Amino acid sequence: MKVVNQNIEIDGIDKAILRALMHDARTPILEIARQVGISGAAIHQRLRKLEKSGIISGSKFVINPKVLGYTTMAFVGIYLDKAMSNPEAVKQLQKIPEVLECHYTTGNWSIFIKILCKDNEHLMHLLNKDIQSIEGVSRTETFISLNQQIDRQIKI
Repeated sequence: MKVVNQNIEIDGIDKAILRALMHDARTPILEIARQVGISGAAIHQRLRKLEKSGIISGSKFVINPKVLGYTTMAFVGIYLDKAMSNPEAVKQLQKIPEVLECHYTTGNWSIFIKILCKDNEHLMHLLNKDIQSIEGVSRTETFISLNQQIDRQIKI
C-alpha cells in the first residue's frame, strides 16, 4: 500500500486480503495467508496498515432482522419547515432505534431515512407518534421495500 496525493493505492495482496475478509470477516488469518502466499505475520501487518489508513473502518456481525420479527423495511423522505431544523431533527431521529440510516439529501426532502419495523402497524405508529411529532417536520413520504435485491459493498 502506498499513499499518492492523499489517495491510497492498494496492491494485489491488499486486495486479496480485503476480498477474503469482505466475503467472511471470520476467515482465519492463517487461511488468508495460505491463499495469498505470504506469512500470517505479514497479513497482520498489512491489516494494521489498512486500518490505520482508514480503508478498514471496523468489522461487525450482521444480524438477520427477520429472525427477530422485523419484516417491514421502509424509506422515509422527511420534509422540514426550515433548514435550521436539520440538526435538531437528526438528534431526535437518533433516539428512535428503528432508524437505521439518516441522510441529508438534495431534491424534495431535507432528510431521507431507512427504518426497520416489525410490521405495517409498527411502521404506522412510528411515523405518526415518533417521526411526524418531531419539531420542524412538516410531512413525510414513505416507501415500503417489498424485497431487497442487492446488498453489497464497493468492489475491491
